[in-house]
Amino acid sequence: MMSSPELLLASTSVYRRALLEKTGLKFTCASPDIDETPVPGETPAALVQRLAQSKASTLAEAYPHHLIIGSDQVCVIDGDITGKPHAFDNAFRQLRAASGKTVTFYTGLSLYSSDAKKAQTLCETFDVTFRPLTDEEITGYLHREEPYDCAGSFKCEGLGITLFDSLTGRDPNTLIGLPLIALLSLLRGHGINPLL
Repeated sequence: MMSSPELLLASTSVYRRALLEKTGLKFTCASPDIDETPVPGETPAALVQRLAQSKASTLAEAYPHHLIIGSDQVCVIDGDITGKPHAFDNAFRQLRAASGKTVTFYTGLSLYSSDAKKAQTLCETFDVTFRPLTDEEITGYLHREEPYDCAGSFKCEGLGITLFDSLTGRDPNTLIGLPLIALLSLLRGHGINPLL
């Protein structure tokens, strides 16, 4: 019987790592070094799929017998692609812009087989409807949770849930940064099933 390929998560994100650990699968992590600059005219879906695939494939040479998982996420507020805020002022602006609106998150997922030199890549969307937020609420939230390394400026698995009116999507893990339902489907196609 052939052994299953090893899994590599092309990310050092503590959030993605925690999500993948929920499956019980064994994996290692490595940081991909890629240029994440959007291409002019690129749609959010095209951007996150390109970056997810690039993150996975760029590590293939160093990990020649692995299945490599790449993921990337942006949110779109009023038609503008938005990433991680990195600081309070940017996060405040993002949440103020999102107040009372529905924001769409685009999460790219790529599973790259180093052996076959082939990628399976997709995009999952998730909609977040924010309730109307006061400046005081936004400030209070940001000081408590400091979500400056999160696209959209919140942690839905934490206090960020207080900001929302509703969440709509296939897989809540997508919002945290890794679409596990889609990923597990792809992995089963490679003979990897955490239940067996």
